[in-house]
Amino acid sequence: MWQRIQTLYLALATALLSSMYFCKFATIVGPEGSELNIMYWEKIPYLVLLTLCAAGNLFSLFAFKIRMPQMRVATASAILLLAFQCWIVVDFASLWNEMTFSVTALFPLVAAILDILAARSILLDEAMVQSSARLRASRRKR
Repeated sequence: MWQRIQTLYLALATALLSSMYFCKFATIVGPEGSELNIMYWEKIPYLVLLTLCAAGNLFSLFAFKIRMPQMRVATASAILLLAFQCWIVVDFASLWNEMTFSVTALFPLVAAILDILAARSILLDEAMVQSSARLRASRRKR
């Protein structure tokens, strides 16, 4: 399981997404200088998207024996992560005067890139398995 590069990509993406549950999303600075931290789990749409993507990555991480569903779930998770990143960018654009966003706002983009790399590696691995199976079948016919 851990000797495949796609497993490492998926593990890194899952670790990034899991760390977002404990990190702050943004800081609002009040007029009197007080700071209020907003966490990802405090916004329900963010929590739903984050949970869906983390569950998809966790499924993909442990579904190493069934490559095609693993690739499809990793791709779907990457698409959801890109939508999540777009939503964060829209919030940033609309509230950039009032909020200071943390570096964790870029984690969905990095996790989406890792998911795309994992899906690509899974596809290459499946093509290699199919090719070797075809070669074995042609040798048996001789």
